[in-house]
Amino acid sequence: MKSNLLQSGLLVVWLLLVQFLAKAQTAHNPIIFADVPDMAMIRVGNTYYMSSTTMHLSPGLPIMKSKDLVNWQMVGYAYDTLGSVDALNLTNGKSTYGRGSWASSLRYHNGLYYVTTFAQTTGKTYIYTSKNIEKGPWKEVSFKPSYHDHSLFFDDDGRTYLIYGAGKLKILELNADASGVKPGTTEQVLIENASTPSGTGGGLPAEGSQLFKVNGKYYLFNISWPKGGMRTVIIHRADKLTGPWEGRVALQDLGVAQGGLIDTPDGRWFAYLFRDFGGVGRIPYLVPVKWEDGWPVLGVDGKVPETLDLPASKGLIPGIVHSDEFTRKKGEAALPLVWQWNHNPDNSLWSVRERNGFLRLKTGRVDTSFVLARNTLTQRTIGPECSGSTALDVSNLKDGDFAGLSLLQKNYGLVGVKREIGQNAIVMVSAATGKPVEVQRVALNQKTIYLKAECNFRDRKDTAHFFYSLDGKSWTPIGEPLKMPYTIPHFMGYRFGLFNYATQQPGGFADFDYFRITDQVVER
Repeated sequence: MKSNLLQSGLLVVWLLLVQFLAKAQTAHNPIIFADVPDMAMIRVGNTYYMSSTTMHLSPGLPIMKSKDLVNWQMVGYAYDTLGSVDALNLTNGKSTYGRGSWASSLRYHNGLYYVTTFAQTTGKTYIYTSKNIEKGPWKEVSFKPSYHDHSLFFDDDGRTYLIYGAGKLKILELNADASGVKPGTTEQVLIENASTPSGTGGGLPAEGSQLFKVNGKYYLFNISWPKGGMRTVIIHRADKLTGPWEGRVALQDLGVAQGGLIDTPDGRWFAYLFRDFGGVGRIPYLVPVKWEDGWPVLGVDGKVPETLDLPASKGLIPGIVHSDEFTRKKGEAALPLVWQWNHNPDNSLWSVRERNGFLRLKTGRVDTSFVLARNTLTQRTIGPECSGSTALDVSNLKDGDFAGLSLLQKNYGLVGVKREIGQNAIVMVSAATGKPVEVQRVALNQKTIYLKAECNFRDRKDTAHFFYSLDGKSWTPIGEPLKMPYTIPHFMGYRFGLFNYATQQPGGFADFDYFRITDQVVER
């Protein structure tokens, strides 16, 4: 009897172990627990590429690469700066938070990669092309107006189109090489009201167009948001590009929506979509697709699955976010691709070469607020939790300077060092109410300070805590917890940022020894 019980017990343990290992080797949704919205995706051979929205950040229009649809890494950007106007440069009191470049379209056609975007800030549509999507260079053409949420499409007959708009979707023919609007062409209405399948009684109209051609049929993906409902995937299909089009609701679960279709080399299909998830931002999901009666059917019994028949994630570090010791070998890029500036930088006011192993941020003007200060260097926060820390040398701050570590969004939080009347103080500032408030101040009598911010996005808790240390080992909480709501004015998940700005006189500088990010926080 004891032998049988022992054998039964071992069998149960073995089965549980097998289940655990199988789950550990399986992909989970979301596939990226970080702000990667408005994805566009292609497969070339056995390699997948993805572009996304980064709006007011510079460089912009990121390109990512994967071999398995789950593990992604940054490989480049389509542009260093979108343009040089006050709103993009953070000059003359202007900014472009929540605007800049929006949803992109990504294509591979006749040996060229195309990635496109549009910008309210400049009123233009941008087409970037390259023979090498991973290394560039990218050639840019732009034209007016700004075609909202457009989908670039190369048809089999050699003609090239943009499909764009919200609610009433339109189509416009471009030159064959997508270099501009085809002379003599006029826009046509493609679908009078693309929201109809999900209801037309208010809410946000259908937008986010992505057009595909599969087995001779055209499939147009859109997102709608019915009043009182959730973000919804709508698909229209037609035998001819000019229609007639028939549409249906394709997915209505968890608010996972907006994206398109991707297939694997072995013939499987997925829809790539994203979900609004509070302070961390808009996070990508994959949903399996089956074809029935010529329609792509999304999900498992109409639901977004938690697990996927794909390889497990190896984590978002170092592919999406990464620590940086600021040491550079000869020939290395000044900044790894995980970094983006808040708006266009002033490149004369930062360096990783002037002091080996340090990022130096110099002040070149007087600013009145953190969100209008130039040269804040940022990278994504990640979920479900993460920690970012830095060591800061404040020896060369001038009176009125404020330097440190931020969590950037409209309702931001800061921990850093302010210098006033020749004295330094560690300060925590919270803009949780929409306006910055100094919550706590501690005198600082040494030149080096260690700063840390911890974020908890688990179950949309969306709370951060700030800390300082005098030795880099023992951490002291400062200020108050920061609630991190996702706000439309910035339209972006919270980002870690290293900052330094002057409020009285330019000419000071701050030296950051490192930035270190982890996917864990101290239990509290």
